[in-house]
Amino acid sequence: MTMDTPKNSSSAGEGSLPLPRYLAETASQNNSDEWRAWLNGLPQMVADLSARWSLRLDPPYDPGGVCSWVAPARGADGADLVLKVGWRHPEAEYEVDGLRFWDGDGAVRLYDAYTTGDTCALLLERCTPGLSLGRTLPEPEQDVVIAGLLRRLWQEPPAGHPFRPLQAMCDQWRAEFERKAEQVAQKMDRGLVQAGLEIFRAYAGTADRHLLLCTDLHAENVLAATREPWLVIDPKPHVGDPAYDAVQHMLNCLERVEADPHGLCRRMSGLLGVDSERVTTWLFARCVQESCGDDPWSRRLGAIAQRVAP
Repeated sequence: MTMDTPKNSSSAGEGSLPLPRYLAETASQNNSDEWRAWLNGLPQMVADLSARWSLRLDPPYDPGGVCSWVAPARGADGADLVLKVGWRHPEAEYEVDGLRFWDGDGAVRLYDAYTTGDTCALLLERCTPGLSLGRTLPEPEQDVVIAGLLRRLWQEPPAGHPFRPLQAMCDQWRAEFERKAEQVAQKMDRGLVQAGLEIFRAYAGTADRHLLLCTDLHAENVLAATREPWLVIDPKPHVGDPAYDAVQHMLNCLERVEADPHGLCRRMSGLLGVDSERVTTWLFARCVQESCGDDPWSRRLGAIAQRVAP
């Protein structure tokens, strides 16, 4: 990440708030009334939050996130902080609760949060130097860091916790995928398509452990820090099968998955202490799900799905 304002940034609302590249791209593609209202209100929201927490802001990180405006900040006491102002969406609904639960153990510390309407704002620990794991270490070394962090994050949540089960996310994906299943079946064996749907329908419930997961942990969501060598940012907590949590990192190492999918599943399962067959099954389901499009990425994942099919 860089604190420079992107050259191709656009502005939100009357306050001419600079939008980093990924958020600007989302703004150009999403024309819903709800999104447009949130975007138009973003400058005033950032100003209100700066006053609420007595912050001095630098330009937002580039390229930033697709659903959030994130910038380095400094508190009244001189502390280096980060302000994250996000559009609320289901996958990230419990980021605040997850960060509170972990309390800095492997993840960035949450100092405060404010939620209103379609906005969730977080005041976070700043990682310094803040370089991502993906830009710092080669992928085999990333495996070790990712696995070490996940094993720390995987804990049993307390009774009465607010987190959604992994099955809820699988149900959502299954409903979306079912609308595209016929399209996928034109490119892939119908039996494989049905197998992918069945995994999303019931597989999460067959796990023997149900722990708090990160679900979106990959090398760009791990930053170098001074308090610890590496800290996790942007978790999307759900409770469920820890074997699932290996997959997002693997999908971000696509060339290695293509070269030896079963070997990488065995490597990650060994580092994580989870069952290799379960990792492979989750990888298969995700690859089937992601193979709906006509782009090269979808075709590559469809080919992997056929190779690792149960």
